[in-house]
Amino acid sequence: MKKYTSVTAYLADLPTMQREVAEVMRDLLADAAPDATEVLSYNMPAIKQNGQVLVYFATAQKHLGFYPTPDPIEAFASQLKGFQTSKGTIQIPYNQPLPVKLIREIVAFRVKQVEQKR
Repeated sequence: MKKYTSVTAYLADLPTMQREVAEVMRDLLADAAPDATEVLSYNMPAIKQNGQVLVYFATAQKHLGFYPTPDPIEAFASQLKGFQTSKGTIQIPYNQPLPVKLIREIVAFRVKQVEQKR
């Protein structure tokens, strides 16, 4: 797997449809957590605040992987019923619109978690 040096380089390497979805996610995360910094972590785009990664995302062949850590997966379980999930992952199929409101709520949950740990 290619090692990326920036989120921009990561996105530039994607096929058009995946890049478009990833760019929407990138903009959504920047808006949902304006005090966070965009980083690459584990070779995936992520946002970090107060030294902690809030969420990651990465493209796959048939879905966008959204990695908000395990706690939000549990906290939002009822709202995630229509998505494939695992301990810390939400798979958002490309043939469905991004669940913008839910993503914003999950990011806000993570920001609150990180702030409480300070």
